[in-house]
Amino acid sequence: MLKITAKNRSRQRVHDRIRKKVMGTPERPRLNVYRSLNHIYVQLIDDLDGKTLVAASSADDRKDDRKSGGNVASAKAVGKKIAELAKEKGVTKVVFDRGGYIYHGRVKALADAAREAGLQF
Repeated sequence: MLKITAKNRSRQRVHDRIRKKVMGTPERPRLNVYRSLNHIYVQLIDDLDGKTLVAASSADDRKDDRKSGGNVASAKAVGKKIAELAKEKGVTKVVFDRGGYIYHGRVKALADAAREAGLQF
């Protein structure tokens, strides 16, 4: 049985509240973030069709200069990568879904890197 911590339960409630307001469309998909202890995952989602357009994570390509996928440097690399993949699909504007996480640290680094690479939130 999966053990759910009080912290994760609280994050899930916040995420549910955010999802009531944030919706991705084909023109402006939702940039969803999931953060684990070891990695960070991000995907562009079209909620109308229920499809993931592109996805990237720190687990995809491990580089030697990063000690782990769960740090700010990895989050910046993933933010830059998702912006490049989005541009290839013709997406420049997105709706940011922080997944119930506090906009700080790795989540903020990912968002800033995606903005610098050309995505508009």
